[in-house]
Amino acid sequence: MRIIYGTGNPAKLSAMQRRLEGLNIEIIGLKDVGKEIPTVPETGKTPLENARQKALAYYKAFGEPVFSCDSGLYFDNVPDEIQPGVHVRNVNGKTLTDDEMIAYYGGLAKEYGDLTARYRNAICLVMDEEHIYEAMRDDMASEPFLLVSKPHAYKQPKPGFPLDSLSVDIKTGKYYYDLEDEELDKVAVEDGFLEFFEKVLQDISCEDR
Repeated sequence: MRIIYGTGNPAKLSAMQRRLEGLNIEIIGLKDVGKEIPTVPETGKTPLENARQKALAYYKAFGEPVFSCDSGLYFDNVPDEIQPGVHVRNVNGKTLTDDEMIAYYGGLAKEYGDLTARYRNAICLVMDEEHIYEAMRDDMASEPFLLVSKPHAYKQPKPGFPLDSLSVDIKTGKYYYDLEDEELDKVAVEDGFLEFFEKVLQDISCEDR
């Protein structure tokens, strides 16, 4: 079964492909479809609303199974007005580059001290017009981590995951860039996503019987 992952971010695509490689599905990205990619406004107030907007738009454009994910970044003990939420890359009406994101969020960590952070994640999968699956569960949220003021000293920011250069695993004290690939995949794609696809495939199998 081929399913389009509604992202143009190669780092996110690779992480999802590795995380789901044990399942009987082929995951491709938007750039692999070979058709014009529509621009989808992300106007939702929650990660799930944005994921739904994207998945439905891509299904309408391509006419084959597609899923989209979205996330929001949340900090402990900071004023509400600077909580990124779903607007991680958009600050004060400006879309930030990777370098600008590192500078902005590193500045917040310098001002408030190392920030305890977590991502809340959501997914919407459109198989066809009658079969739409979506979730934003606690087991899809990331483990808490620290966002620090100083980027990793020796490694260049990874395209698609700029904040990983500021992110530190609380359990090990390691920057995300220093985690093993298997550990980092679990950070990038939480167990809840794997369980989500396992349940969808089980439901589809039952319907086909």
